[in-house]
Amino acid sequence: MNQAFNPYLPLNEYVPDAEPHVFGDRIYVYGSHDKTGAKAYCEEDYVVWSADVNNLSEWRCEGISYRKNQDPSNKDGKMQLWAPDVCKGTDGRYYLYYCFAFYNEIGVAVSDSPAGPFEFYGHVKYPDDLHGGKVMDDHTPFDPAVFVDDDGQAYLFWGFSPALERKIEVPNLSEEELKKLPPEEREVIETIKNAHFEPYSQVAKLSSDMMTLKEEPRNMIPNGEMAIGTDFEEHGFFEASSLRKIGKKYYFVYSSNKSHELCYAISDKPDRDFKYGGIIISNGDIAYKGNEFPTYTLSNNHGGIEKIGEKYYIFYHRCTEGSEFSRQGCAEQIEIADDGSIKQAEMTSCGLNDTALKAKGIYPASIACNITCKKTSKEIDFINPLVKKTTRVSNEANVSLIDDIEDGSVIGYKYFDFDNISKILVEIRGNFKGYISAEIENAAKAEEKININTPYFELICLDIKATGSNRYLKLGFKGEGSLQMKSIGFM
Repeated sequence: MNQAFNPYLPLNEYVPDAEPHVFGDRIYVYGSHDKTGAKAYCEEDYVVWSADVNNLSEWRCEGISYRKNQDPSNKDGKMQLWAPDVCKGTDGRYYLYYCFAFYNEIGVAVSDSPAGPFEFYGHVKYPDDLHGGKVMDDHTPFDPAVFVDDDGQAYLFWGFSPALERKIEVPNLSEEELKKLPPEEREVIETIKNAHFEPYSQVAKLSSDMMTLKEEPRNMIPNGEMAIGTDFEEHGFFEASSLRKIGKKYYFVYSSNKSHELCYAISDKPDRDFKYGGIIISNGDIAYKGNEFPTYTLSNNHGGIEKIGEKYYIFYHRCTEGSEFSRQGCAEQIEIADDGSIKQAEMTSCGLNDTALKAKGIYPASIACNITCKKTSKEIDFINPLVKKTTRVSNEANVSLIDDIEDGSVIGYKYFDFDNISKILVEIRGNFKGYISAEIENAAKAEEKININTPYFELICLDIKATGSNRYLKLGFKGEGSLQMKSIGFM
């Protein structure tokens, strides 16, 4: 079966902050690059992945597209490459915009191919008649996004605007105390101290060289505090700028101050007069059909909209390993109504497949779109985003699995098409005594007693008969102990 599912890249690959762009007959994804079990964001060099627009189930890695030490400001490679974006310039070349961790510059690299590799081009700077043509190191150059309009005018967007519950606290340390810190920690603190966080997202026109601003940066949409009393209230700008033109309207996609949700704003112009539109997706399905409790561990979010064929998709990411440092890219189809509004999309396991997955054969357990347990938090832990002992997707010896399954864990898959199945197979290991249940929405239920204590994976068979399309499959666990799950299957 040639099917796509979430995450759409190999399960040992972590490319969050995805900006999807169709160039020619391929869809290219540009994003940050995490690694499994990471202790910080974006530790790897950039890579580009692409797929034929007519076959979204087969992605290929185009290789390393840009190394973090190619930028003269980061020759030692210590700073992490954060979320990038790419556009095709009017000269036919491809321009990559990027930033380093809280470092006040936006870098530009260029390539003759959308797949790269990209070569360092320069840093975004002011024109000679504005600030003396110096490199733009103010206005919080962060998460750059780029858009080239139909008339050839290019626009650069960026911003990092912590507000309300997401304040950035910088320790007030003396020079002597700073000297005692490890070099990496000291550099981060000093960099954040020098950063200037704007209360609005920022935008400016780019000159034809794709590197020089034409103007002083301008405010676009407000952050959480400035949004109070406006249509952006409770969904103010935080980070993750992205712009697309759909029909005659411009859509600005961003991560709100809630962090787990991607919202959108609409305007008749690419750089001003935006009105709040709504939530496109939450990586815990918060607010979807009124849902108030996360169906997946909440984390930060970043992505963009792209039209592939005749359909529109939102690309986003989810956390794994119980932290924000090993994030996987996912995508969902979205519908844009005649009035321009976008209905909030649901996290699914089928994603780019567009239709439900066939309940035949074996699937990796970690394509689950719903994973919760008794320890699942209703909020993001902004202070300590490290590994938690919750039921979660994990990677062990390059094998993707669901870890720390305990009493009360629920693992769900949306959606499957069932055609007269008689059994569900679950591949598990660990030390657990209790019950596993399977429920196929509006179709059937089954429960099996289990008592295992083994380091080796075993197949548990649940007898269940079901037929029906687009069904939600939910697995539940009751008992004592802990399990890992590698795969699910159908007979």
